[in-house]
Amino acid sequence: MTTTTTTTAGGVKVVKPTVGSYINDYWGRVRGGDLGSLPAILGLLVLSLIFGIARDTFFSSLNFANLFNQGAQVVFIAMGLIFVLLLGEIDLSAGFASGVCGAVVAILLTNHGWDWYTAIPVALITGLVIGFVLGFLVSKIGIPSFVVTLAAFLGFQGLLLLVLLGGGTNISTRDEFFNSLNNDNLSVAWSWILAIAAVVGYAAVQFNQVRSRAKRNLVTDPLGIVLLRIGGLGVLILAATAILTQERAINPAINSLKGVPIVVPIIAFFLVLWTFVLGRTSYGRHVYAVGGNTEAARRAGIPVDRIRISVFVIASFMAAIGGIMAVSRASSVDPNTGGSNILLYSVGAAVIGGTSLFGGKGKVINAVIGGAVIAVIDNGMGLLGFSAGQKYIFTGVILLIAASVDALARRRAAATGNR
Repeated sequence: MTTTTTTTAGGVKVVKPTVGSYINDYWGRVRGGDLGSLPAILGLLVLSLIFGIARDTFFSSLNFANLFNQGAQVVFIAMGLIFVLLLGEIDLSAGFASGVCGAVVAILLTNHGWDWYTAIPVALITGLVIGFVLGFLVSKIGIPSFVVTLAAFLGFQGLLLLVLLGGGTNISTRDEFFNSLNNDNLSVAWSWILAIAAVVGYAAVQFNQVRSRAKRNLVTDPLGIVLLRIGGLGVLILAATAILTQERAINPAINSLKGVPIVVPIIAFFLVLWTFVLGRTSYGRHVYAVGGNTEAARRAGIPVDRIRISVFVIASFMAAIGGIMAVSRASSVDPNTGGSNILLYSVGAAVIGGTSLFGGKGKVINAVIGGAVIAVIDNGMGLLGFSAGQKYIFTGVILLIAASVDALARRRAAATGNR
């Protein structure tokens, strides 16, 4: 049986939910169609268990580290696509936009001898320009985003082939720092320092949120729930760090291989940054408002056109980072960088993670969780010897299931008045 207690703070009655009432409220939201990332998390656990039983190497520290490096490009692109999808728009050019930006950095590093600290910013600026052009065409000219980004998809593919890579050549990168971004690892000491700092930082944010809401006489989450969140994330981060700091090299005497991949804190940085932007700023509230009801947002004085342009800018900027990580991982760029299944996997990651295709619903963490599901499927089926065709079919089925869950959840939410 769950109860709530009522206290008086400054003469104002404040209802403080208990752990039991909090759980009941959460279960009520789930039953009402507010599933969030729950299906993706359950799917991730089930898939990991299946692949781990089928191949014991799936749970090895070496394979665990490879999941981060292999899935980095998809996760970064998916993070940017979250912003576009929140408005009910689509960006079909994100994959090849990442390839164009990756080619820019490779050409500057290799053909022109630039340093990484000048070449990378130019690639990022290229992404910003691409996003601005796409957003301008969608918001100011009024061309549907599907058409604009489909045209860009074709144009960027041709640009890679004819202009940047001179008819399809492969350009290798030799800059050690650049190549280390998605290949090398932090030291064991720095791995633990950052892991502990992440847990302490998250705990500080949680307690500060409770204190801030209490000062304003707002309802706060029960202390037990807050401690459960901190403990759960702490166990997850510290356990992952313990696995990743194990020796993974076949012959450590020749080349030691241990520590958290460098790309992990980069992913964490952008996850925290964009989560803060969407959840703690007026800009984030405007994005959700425009995605929920464009006309109502316009009447409320929200600059709808600028919001539309900005989400495409963010999407292309994150695509540029994804392209940089892809080139770093391969230590080269070719006409297929950003092509093949990258776009489909990136959109799939966002949707599978819990972002709605109808707009107004989604979080940046959805990209990370969905990206993990995509990486596990691709990696696990690869270990089991499945063909590329079988991987595509299985991933497509998972994406269709995720979209169906989203559609049914929206219908359920509308029926129960929780939309």
